[in-house]
Amino acid sequence: MVKKIGIALLCASLGSTLYAGDNISESRPFIGLELGYSTVQGDVGGFFPGDIIKDYEGSDIEYGIRLGAQKEEWRTTLSFNYFDGDEDGRKQNYEKGLVSFDYFFLNSEDSKFKPFLGANVGYLNYESTNDIDMSGLVYGAQTGVVFSITDSIDMDLLYRYSLSNATQDDHDAGLDHIGGVVFGLNYIY
Repeated sequence: MVKKIGIALLCASLGSTLYAGDNISESRPFIGLELGYSTVQGDVGGFFPGDIIKDYEGSDIEYGIRLGAQKEEWRTTLSFNYFDGDEDGRKQNYEKGLVSFDYFFLNSEDSKFKPFLGANVGYLNYESTNDIDMSGLVYGAQTGVVFSITDSIDMDLLYRYSLSNATQDDHDAGLDHIGGVVFGLNYIY
């Protein structure tokens, strides 16, 4: 599993470097942290072996780290997130690596407030009770706003929604989507 996530993150970082093209020297790199509240809709194991509860929705806190580069009009972010939820004895957790491409609109060079729209794609490993363990592609969109606190610190608030194709055939289980509100803090160097 760790190998798959590592390969996905490597591919995402190479893709974002290619996307930046010749202008990479003009971009501002950053590193940051994420904290969010996410809802996961996926199949979970019931209380008995072989019992599957379809489309179970669980919510809890999601943690993450991010790194990326940004310019006036765009930002590319590579993030790794972890979620571990437990409601009514039904556990859900995932590790997710994403690359996001955001476009800033309605901003000017002196603006401290930059709304954005973006897309994300990545790889995820999802686990729940009774030996449900699946991996697959996640893809979706996000929207939010970035607040420039200082020249080297940005704070952003976003809503991220991602669909998944992760399934586990031997349990007839699958993960449908993940949605959540995310708070991010970035140090721009």
